[in-house]
Amino acid sequence: MQARWIMPEPPSIEAHGLAAALEQPLWFAQVLVSRGIETPAAARRYLVPSMADLHDPNFLLGMKEAVARVLLAVAKREPILIYGDYDVDGTTATVLLKTAIDRITPLDSNGRGSSLVRFHIPHRIREGYGMQTGVLGEAAAQGVRLVISVDTGIRAFAAADECKALGLNLIVTDHHLPDGVAGIPDAVAVINPNQPFCDYPYKELCGAAVAFKLAHALLHAATTSPPDPSHYRTVEFTALWDKLLPSLLKLVAIATVADAVPLTGENRTIVALGLRALRDPRQGGLRALMDLAGVAADEERGPSATEIAFRIAPRINAAGRMDVASDVVRMFLTRDPAEGRAIAEKLHLLNEERRNVEATVLTALEEQMVVLRADEVALAAAGCLVLDGDGWHRGVIGILASRVVERMGRPALVIAHENGLAHGSGRSVPGFHLLDAITAAHSHAEPVIFDRFGGHAHAVGFSMPSDRVPMLRERLAAYANGRLSPEMLQQRVEIDAELPLTELTPELLKKLRLLEPFGHSNREPLFLARACTIRDQPKVLKERHLKLCLSVGDDTQISCLCWSRAVVWPERLAEMGIGAGSVVDAVFRVRENKHPQFGGAEMELADLRLHETPDVP
Repeated sequence: MQARWIMPEPPSIEAHGLAAALEQPLWFAQVLVSRGIETPAAARRYLVPSMADLHDPNFLLGMKEAVARVLLAVAKREPILIYGDYDVDGTTATVLLKTAIDRITPLDSNGRGSSLVRFHIPHRIREGYGMQTGVLGEAAAQGVRLVISVDTGIRAFAAADECKALGLNLIVTDHHLPDGVAGIPDAVAVINPNQPFCDYPYKELCGAAVAFKLAHALLHAATTSPPDPSHYRTVEFTALWDKLLPSLLKLVAIATVADAVPLTGENRTIVALGLRALRDPRQGGLRALMDLAGVAADEERGPSATEIAFRIAPRINAAGRMDVASDVVRMFLTRDPAEGRAIAEKLHLLNEERRNVEATVLTALEEQMVVLRADEVALAAAGCLVLDGDGWHRGVIGILASRVVERMGRPALVIAHENGLAHGSGRSVPGFHLLDAITAAHSHAEPVIFDRFGGHAHAVGFSMPSDRVPMLRERLAAYANGRLSPEMLQQRVEIDAELPLTELTPELLKKLRLLEPFGHSNREPLFLARACTIRDQPKVLKERHLKLCLSVGDDTQISCLCWSRAVVWPERLAEMGIGAGSVVDAVFRVRENKHPQFGGAEMELADLRLHETPDVP
């Protein structure tokens, strides 16, 4: 299906006014206006975010109760367990909350600073997602009296009941959607912007951001009214505001990008501030990981959100996908540069292993996708795709669900069977609420389908008996019928502004950097260049990518890359009659080529079609 181009509106009065006020070109103002930024004041907050733009953590329901209970534990020197998750969001949340609690913990009776906090990161294969009652029992036996969940727990009803039976107090910090029927777990406090009756002004925080809000509130409370007058670490809160909180925001920024929550509002502020702090990573493990990933950091420019998403986050996630994610926590916490580098190198190797495993499973998925494409009637009837296989590694099915959505343009679940159990992960398309879909499939009729499930509108995870997969496929098809519209299945190419090839200069690259960071729901600008000539036949690079050269007139030639399009696009271009010498309209993102000889601005192609010359009467 051909993509639908959403053409930009003619520059508005607001765009002209904003361009003049900011002393920027009109296309720059058009990009801002298309994102709802129409005044100079709003542009300031967008272009130069500050710590003052963060919302007060006490706006979160349950925050005051949580802070009081943690401060009591610190004052009484009660052992605390942080129960995290095995992805980037869960591991970074664990690190930052432990760091904050350690920071407000007084000296022990021997005059030493010792941590009250231990942590548990579940093993993806052996334990699976969520809070396990066995771990809670072990913690209680070891003297723990307070459990704090991060990036998990909002549907952990059995774990909450077990905490109560064991005499453990539970604080839940999470961002996932609560159960619409059962409500929230019974706990001392639940902090989740998505829970009922919470008036927090921004609902899209990731798990690490919710944990950061608790850390922020704890540090403020402990430094303005410390629980112990002899508190050896008591400092003015402004010092923490200037140093510790920005340092913690590095981790929240990485998690926010990795978890693909919308990069709008407070999330964009968090990421902008965190990326700024990442110009000087300092911590040895993080610095080593950035070096191994080929991500540069200096005083002038830190990593981009794109580099976090495609270079840093996969290496962190590789630990939980292929081995033990507790290594990530240790890498971030250690003060020994050699230990930090050793763990970073391990994550780097695990990521290579993950790539190999992913490629093997993707080959099997591609075979299933070929069959699906061959039967258009069955494909349309399926609505939401369910692809499954025996022995697939659970650690890569989430990534591969995204790959299926990219290639098929439909919501997709990818399921791995193992010993009669099925573990699945799903991704969706804009407009189709996948958690609602699997919730409806689960409870549509007896028997219920899943043993456990959860997620968001765009991503879900679940486990179930293998013999119920056909039932899931059938119920999802019924649910999608009438709800999955043709508009949801057609790719939309939303163009921000027209930009002639002659304007692709180093100066334009500098202006685009002012608009960063980009991410989910705040995409990179897409530009339209009209009447470009394809200079020669597209070249295939590394059997995966295409490279074109586009020109306007005799003087302007720009390299144009098409990532991961070598399989599909040659046939598509042939169908449209596009080849060497064709005059086309191209939709593209601007990229920087850092080659020492051939560097400069180049194009990353999003779509193209033959140029149509208007009829002249």
